[in-house]
Amino acid sequence: MNAVIKLEDIHKTYQTGEVEVKAVRGVTLEIQPGEFVALMGASGSGKSTMMNMIGCLDRPTGGRYSLDGIDVSQLNRDELADIRNQKIGFVFQGFNLLSRTSALENVELPMLYMRQRLEGASQRERALKALETVGLGDRAEHMPNQLSGGQQQRVAIARALANQPSLLLADEPTGNLDTQTSVEIMGVFQKLNDQGITIVMVTHELDIAQYTKRTVVMRDGKVVSDTPVATRLNAEVELQRLRQAQQAVQLVEG
Repeated sequence: MNAVIKLEDIHKTYQTGEVEVKAVRGVTLEIQPGEFVALMGASGSGKSTMMNMIGCLDRPTGGRYSLDGIDVSQLNRDELADIRNQKIGFVFQGFNLLSRTSALENVELPMLYMRQRLEGASQRERALKALETVGLGDRAEHMPNQLSGGQQQRVAIARALANQPSLLLADEPTGNLDTQTSVEIMGVFQKLNDQGITIVMVTHELDIAQYTKRTVVMRDGKVVSDTPVATRLNAEVELQRLRQAQQAVQLVEG
């Protein structure tokens, strides 16, 4: 079975004036189908640059990157766009929903850029199924301003699932959310991962990384640690614990 992600001696150097900035320095890494990986590191560690290259938003200046067995290192801009559309779903910290568009229409958006466009009814059916997957089937016609932050992030996850990608990339997906909502979102990711979707998530929160299966830590453009998560948290169990704690506080205050 091919690795979903195979990085071989990847380098990325930026030229700013006369200064060379080596953002990634010789990273070799494999991520297999069905893995759930947290990519961590301080600001300037190279993790965001890595995420951009994994997501085919940027090209390495050296080394080889294979996605689902396809060498994407040398593809042109249009070919990279096709790969992104077919194989990768993106989830961002800021949700990036269109404010005057319903949840359903936001989820349908990536399907408008497919090479083989779906018919309207099929497109709507797939979008509704994606919303149901994240527990928002009853919110399809709601606008983003009618949804909580956690619900908006669920819509964003559904949108990332619209083209049925083999890889989901999440960049600080809980960064704008409170503790309980963050755990709810990690529960969505865990369920998707249980269904076989490979997930790579950038996070700086150690507690959020504990919901994944593997942690890759970067420093100064290199991978300095790559370990399985020893004590993995279960989002459903943690949610139950948080709710019980809230009920106890309410009883005391009441």
